[in-house]
Amino acid sequence: MKYCEKCCMSDQRPGITFNAEGVCRPCQVAEERKSIDWDARWKELVELCDKHRKSDGSYDSIITVSGGKDSHYQVYVMKELLGMHPLLLNIANYSNTETGRRNFENLGDAFNCDILSFNIRRKAARLFTRIAFERLGSPTLAWDRAVYAWPISMAFKLNIPLIVYGENISYEYGGSQGETPWAYEQINNEATRPLNPDEWISRSGGALTLHDFEFMKYPDPEMVKGILKPIYLSYFVKWDGKRNYELAKRWGFHHLGHEHKREGYIEDYDQIDTLGYLVHPWLKYPKYGHARATDVSCYWIRNGYITRDEGIEFVKAHDHELDQAVLDDFLAWTGYSHGEFWAIVDKFYNPELFEKVNGQWRLKHPIWAPGS
Repeated sequence: MKYCEKCCMSDQRPGITFNAEGVCRPCQVAEERKSIDWDARWKELVELCDKHRKSDGSYDSIITVSGGKDSHYQVYVMKELLGMHPLLLNIANYSNTETGRRNFENLGDAFNCDILSFNIRRKAARLFTRIAFERLGSPTLAWDRAVYAWPISMAFKLNIPLIVYGENISYEYGGSQGETPWAYEQINNEATRPLNPDEWISRSGGALTLHDFEFMKYPDPEMVKGILKPIYLSYFVKWDGKRNYELAKRWGFHHLGHEHKREGYIEDYDQIDTLGYLVHPWLKYPKYGHARATDVSCYWIRNGYITRDEGIEFVKAHDHELDQAVLDDFLAWTGYSHGEFWAIVDKFYNPELFEKVNGQWRLKHPIWAPGS
């Protein structure tokens, strides 16, 4: 494994590249963004909103929200700073933390917005979770696809062209997409690529039907480009999750720390809506050798909150941990036993990155080891 000279990210992250100096692309992007004229970018956003703002108070934009700190920040920017009248769209979780439920309700109360929530049929969602976990090691595939596809479909139906996304993840954290204000490339995201319904129906033993794939359908790309205007807010404003959290607190957002202290995480304000969902980001560990502690450490290093050495210590202490409450919630939803769960996970450990010692998987070349 090769690690970035500036942060903690390895070359195992899908889509990531390094330059000749051993610096990962996300760190290069972070440096490039320091020279951006953010005042000029803000003026671009104001001009765009001026073209779409409705004077009669009807909906003039769509924001997909979870109730998290970034949701609070996006709604704050669009409504409080730009005077827009957004309709908030939500993909409901299969379970919620009390903090997540409270934050979701606060989002509507604090900003006085309407929220339209979509609940995937639970029987179908459970089957999708199990099949995606066993086959791909990506149990939240159904929710991820809904987050990308459903808002686009609703924008067509409601004739609301302006759709606001948060970060351009592919550009900022390693991927094929360059810097752009337009989120048309969302269709190339893994979560929106076509599935073979016949294969999934077969794997479900016929329990799934073609009707169960309706919420995953992404409109024709040419139609999207011709009618809709999906944008990345991170193009127009400097994106910083920690700063977003500090602002969200001023509008009533609560962190998870009062309810639950998560293992494997170095903060308590991100991805806190539901516990079982967090099995999905943890599964990056057996597949790629890093998990959420690496991700957040890298964000903080690039934004100057911690040093690389401090980040390495966070990674060493927490990256491998799967929180027991997270696992319990996931097992309650899917119906697996602990033994069944770990037998499936074992199939996803990458033997090029890990070796088994006394029945436990161990990373061969961790970032804290000499020579890494």
